Amino acid sequence: MMIGTLTIVGVGLIGGSIGLAAKKRGLARNIVGVGRSSRSLSEALELGIANVVTTSLTEGVVDADMVVFCTPVESIVPQVMEAASSCSPGTVLTDAGSTKSAIVRGLDDKLPAEVHFIGSHPLAGSEKRGPTFADANLFEKKVVVVTPTEQSDANALQKIHEFWSALGSRVVEMSPEDHDRALAVTSHLPHLLASALAGIVPEEYKPLCATGFRDTTRIAAGDPIIWSGIFKQNRDAVLQALRSLTGRLAELERALHDEDWQTIDRLLREAKAARDSLEG
Repeated sequence: MMIGTLTIVGVGLIGGSIGLAAKKRGLARNIVGVGRSSRSLSEALELGIANVVTTSLTEGVVDADMVVFCTPVESIVPQVMEAASSCSPGTVLTDAGSTKSAIVRGLDDKLPAEVHFIGSHPLAGSEKRGPTFADANLFEKKVVVVTPTEQSDANALQKIHEFWSALGSRVVEMSPEDHDRALAVTSHLPHLLASALAGIVPEEYKPLCATGFRDTTRIAAGDPIIWSGIFKQNRDAVLQALRSLTGRLAELERALHDEDWQTIDRLLREAKAARDSLEG
């Protein structure tokens, strides 16, 4: 696969990593970085993430063959709508947002003819922010969920598959709704839980927070603005996942209260087996 001009909107960790990965693999002849921060754009140039940078979304996409939106989830729909009016026929648009239903359904049947959007979500990244943390190998052997609908253009979908595969990822297709239900359990709820745990530690206990606590709460260091948007867009699925978690916590609480060590042992063994079965 060869892309003439690849435009990346948002050149932070994910967008920056896409730029570096595309350059490393010779995937695009020209890479344009779009952003609001002059500092981030300057860093993107210095780090080799993009060949050209601009603060103008419409200017950044005018010659693009593919555009990837790596911005907070609440920004993606309006940005795609704005950019699409300046795109040439045949341009393929995608994103890296952690929610999919609100984004994909918000764009169905709303773009100009021959400009196509396919939702994506690379399951990669960290709590770090900014182009400084970009990594050309970030997507190697990682899953990217692609979320086509009945409205999706088959040729555009194929290009998105080829794009993420060329970056070293394993592409999985799901409906936007199935994606959001799954990620509520595997990504969004863990962040909520880490935030809750980090938030209840008394100041005097902080010197005692060692590896286990730090590992468990690492993701709570993520940008609150980004995560507020994710919880807002995936509210119903997160609430359902939270109900499942509180049910398990209640079971553990009852067992502890009743000194039911057999149940405690069973639940711990079930959890260990589930964690041990995870790939990688």
